[in-house]
Amino acid sequence: MLNLDLFFFCVAGPAVIFAGVSKAGFGSGAAFASASILALVVPPELALGIMLPLLMLIDVSSLKPYWGKWSAADAKLLILGGLPGIVAGILLYRVASPDLLRLMIGSVSVAFVFWQVALATGIVRMAKTRMPDGAGFFFGTLTGFTTFISHAGGPPAAFFLLSRGLSKTQFQATTVIVFWVLNIVKFLPYAVLGMFTMQTFLANIVLAPFALFGTWLGVRAHVLVPERLFFTLTYVLLMVTGGKLIWDGLT
Repeated sequence: MLNLDLFFFCVAGPAVIFAGVSKAGFGSGAAFASASILALVVPPELALGIMLPLLMLIDVSSLKPYWGKWSAADAKLLILGGLPGIVAGILLYRVASPDLLRLMIGSVSVAFVFWQVALATGIVRMAKTRMPDGAGFFFGTLTGFTTFISHAGGPPAAFFLLSRGLSKTQFQATTVIVFWVLNIVKFLPYAVLGMFTMQTFLANIVLAPFALFGTWLGVRAHVLVPERLFFTLTYVLLMVTGGKLIWDGLT
């Protein structure tokens, strides 16, 4: 049951703005934190259902500046790999309880932070050689699976793309087109699995301006806000929300 009261919108509004800022200003890797935040106050399946149309709106509003600037070959590999990943997500979701979903979303959130810390400290190093095409299909499958269960497909997609020698614009454009397509593919399974309701639809109508404002703000924050500060705050947010979801899922 989704209670569209003032408390819900006080939590959901900033979360959706954050998603817009993250996707439009700092890449899409940490935008899934919004679903983690919402999952603290609503059932996790409804949190995912609320966020998908809003993420699609953010995708569309940020698509025009990058149209045609992506690496078509790399985008194709990730999209084709993403399809079986989405199928795996569907199969898991059909047997998953709400507490298991909380555990998965929370675990992805915390694992994302540990991964970023490992990269920053040199414990883990990104591949310096160009990954083969087969790796793109593999990481595409991981992307499809994680984006279905938690909207967190950014990290596996980035792991592959950063090895392919793309320019900054190519990288951003490729992530935009990949997630635009995969989010469209996810829409029908989400509907069939009951993750959309009349209440989530009403929430989307109210929250759509927050998504557009976040997108607009993200473009400007890209210039005005230091990237390190943004991601430091994001990692703290993910650790707190992820830890709470894991605790709720276990208890």
